[in-house]
Amino acid sequence: MTEKYDVLIIGGGMVGATVACALGNSSLSVALVEQTTPDAFSPEKAHDMRVSALSIASQQILQTIGAWDAVLNMRSCPFKRMRVWETAGDTEFNSTAIDYDELGFIVENRITQLALLERVKDFSNITLLCPTRIKDLQYQEGHTTVELEDGTRLSAKITVGADGGQSKLRQIANIGVTSWDYQQHAMVINVETDYEQQDITWQRFVSTGPQAFLPLSGKNGSIVWYNTPEAVKRLKSLSYDALIAEMTETFPDCLGKITTVLGVASFPLKRQHAQSYVKQGLALVGDAAHMINPLAGQGVNIGLLDAACLAEVLLDAERAGKDIADLTVLKRYERLRRNENLKMMTVMDVFYRAFSSKNLPIKILRNLGLGLAERITPLKNKVMRGAMGLEGRLPKLAKGESIL
Repeated sequence: MTEKYDVLIIGGGMVGATVACALGNSSLSVALVEQTTPDAFSPEKAHDMRVSALSIASQQILQTIGAWDAVLNMRSCPFKRMRVWETAGDTEFNSTAIDYDELGFIVENRITQLALLERVKDFSNITLLCPTRIKDLQYQEGHTTVELEDGTRLSAKITVGADGGQSKLRQIANIGVTSWDYQQHAMVINVETDYEQQDITWQRFVSTGPQAFLPLSGKNGSIVWYNTPEAVKRLKSLSYDALIAEMTETFPDCLGKITTVLGVASFPLKRQHAQSYVKQGLALVGDAAHMINPLAGQGVNIGLLDAACLAEVLLDAERAGKDIADLTVLKRYERLRRNENLKMMTVMDVFYRAFSSKNLPIKILRNLGLGLAERITPLKNKVMRGAMGLEGRLPKLAKGESIL
């Protein structure tokens, strides 16, 4: 027997689970397949290494689908200021300038996923299959079939690939990608400082790459140190005491004295973009569709916008009596999101390359740009709104509007 659904979502991470919740209480039957159950939250546990700077648009999506309160009941860190600088120029952004209480929230990825998966359970039209692994996945002429390890077979009108940068669904559907490596790694270091919880994120640019600080709850913070693969390998080999000495020498005093290293990880920087987001009966969201330079922390945010937009498109089609799996329906989702994502990816690339350059004319231009951003209020406010996810065409959920 094959269990049939209207929508089958492969991947129950933050983006896939958001698609599911956005379709909750609708007329569509939905199955969400996720291989791993995230560890339960405990306030005594140290912060996870994987955190995201959720924009106001992302927060609004999570709130509208009913998952945000669960995030707040666990752990998060709102921030209202963002400072960007290098030796000869800097600017600081403050949410109060555009009448918002925050620019965003730093939240552990696991906490966001936990909140969403708990919310999924509230909807009678959603079947959560977790933990379970996919044994076989086939896509042919607009028809996807899935066989789970326990022998359960699934099919649906439309299959959503939310299965990450190495998406199996994307590969089986023969959707190519355009990608390149940045030849740089990001080292993530969870620390304790002597400051109480901060309300500012900062990013400084030096010749070896950006250095960033993300505040976490309490005296905790996440340092992101971009450098060459060789330099990151050396730093990871140091004892925690030696690493603290290096950070004390390298990072500015405004961070607060670093007292403890709680964990270290690293990953290579890569850009990747699917050549198409859709095929007949198939749609890609999140990292399955795009991987972006993490410089401004927009990867998860544009993924959540994908999720909100796809759900809106599917529900609009269902109400209009259209086939939700039809390519003309899914192309609307692609039109709404692909160019927006490409625009964000290109801006991040330009920003990254400009601030990584040692060329003197480029250094002068970027310092001039920081100075202009500091002095020209409309420009500064537009940059803030962009970082908050409030520019461009927004899905209804990102504006706090229901799509049901």
